[in-house]
Amino acid sequence: MLPEQPKTNKNAKVNQSGMSGALAIPAPIYTKSIRIETQDTPLQLAVVQADITKLPVDAIVNAANSTLLGGGGVDGAIHRVAGPELLAYCRTLNGCATGEVKMSPAFKLPSHYVLHTVGPIWHGGGRGEAELLARCYQGAIALAVAHEFTSLAFPAISTGVYGYPLMEATQVAVAAVQESLLQQAAIHKNLALKQVIFCCFSAADAKVYAQVLQAS
Repeated sequence: MLPEQPKTNKNAKVNQSGMSGALAIPAPIYTKSIRIETQDTPLQLAVVQADITKLPVDAIVNAANSTLLGGGGVDGAIHRVAGPELLAYCRTLNGCATGEVKMSPAFKLPSHYVLHTVGPIWHGGGRGEAELLARCYQGAIALAVAHEFTSLAFPAISTGVYGYPLMEATQVAVAAVQESLLQQAAIHKNLALKQVIFCCFSAADAKVYAQVLQAS
């Protein structure tokens, strides 16, 4: 069952003139279409340089800590924009283990839902970090498919204070997302999920994601 969502226009904002306007996803830096026999339309992977808290997608993924009670980086930004209701809701989720995913409403964010996942702390790569990071992406894709979301946006999980090297983390992210989409497409004909976004805050990160996605 989906968490109850506040009955508001999630894709509207008030601009400086006081008029309501629709948010838009910025033009992708790079896109890749995956054509699968069981799907009527291609699945699109896109690299976008943007603030993930401003994306009007069905769900954004939060790179959370195990308490789910907010923190720094993208986690703190998501909590600030969503408002105190998100923190109150997350208190009911009883935390989250590394590699797992839990869902909440998005409250004041332009997305509809937030998928909270806890990425691994980098210890040099010998403690199963790649497997745990892949599970974050796989779990989010599985939840998005189960709830028939059409669009999903990921940040660069674990690459901030958790210290996961960007190139290695990007390679895990791109591989895990593509493999998960193929697995889900083999189970479900005509997935509702049509667009997966890799959202990068900096141009340098977006360049790495575009290179890895293009080479995949």
